[in-house]
Amino acid sequence: MRLIFRLTALLALIFLAGCSSWSPDETAKWSAQQFYEKGHDALKENNNQDAINYFTKLETRYPYGPYTEQAQLETAYAHYKSNEPAAAVAAADRFIKLHPRHPNVDYAYYMRGLASFESEHAFLESVIKQDTSKRDPTTARESFNYFRELVTQFPDSKYTPDALQRMTFLRQKLAQYELNIAGFYLRRGEPLAAANRAKYVVENYPGTPGVADALAIMVQAYRQMQKNDLADDALRVLRLNNPDHPFLKQEPLPAAGK
Repeated sequence: MRLIFRLTALLALIFLAGCSSWSPDETAKWSAQQFYEKGHDALKENNNQDAINYFTKLETRYPYGPYTEQAQLETAYAHYKSNEPAAAVAAADRFIKLHPRHPNVDYAYYMRGLASFESEHAFLESVIKQDTSKRDPTTARESFNYFRELVTQFPDSKYTPDALQRMTFLRQKLAQYELNIAGFYLRRGEPLAAANRAKYVVENYPGTPGVADALAIMVQAYRQMQKNDLADDALRVLRLNNPDHPFLKQEPLPAAGK
């Protein structure tokens, strides 16, 4: 009997200890609006992870509805504010696929480009001062393509002007990346590869400052290959459009092969 009494008492203590540490879920009876407002307030206060948690619970409890849709959109922004660009892109992409005709879907397109843009430039250039034109351009191309989708599909979006400015910046960086490679090939004595890279800049990034430098590389590369007609053509275009380019002030200027 004593053993049974002791076991019963022990089980009772364990039960009471468990009850004392248990607390009810305060969100158990929350409406979709309550979840959204809590998440939105957290986002405004820069409590981004709290916002993501509220929005996630909202979608779990209420998979459909306007509050859930808006929460899905703001989740992308919350990840962006948390310096989680990959998660921000994924959330924005998911929203586009789920709600392609949503009145605010243009914001999701913009957020994809913005998250990629910041991932490529803001951290590296402002924190460690690295020139992104010397890095792999994959992320820059992705950002450019995301912005291009926005301006193509939503030319009247309020986000389009900013996207266009960022695209201009990205085009210049991508052109400079190609020029870096072209210059590398020229220094290594591989004029054909240098000329091809420089020609790519002229054909694909017209209007960027890098075009003049690309023409100068083409002149040098074609002369090394003794393709003087092509060298003269590139030189003529350079003189016409950029008469003050440093390459044209070299003394003596490389002969034109005539």
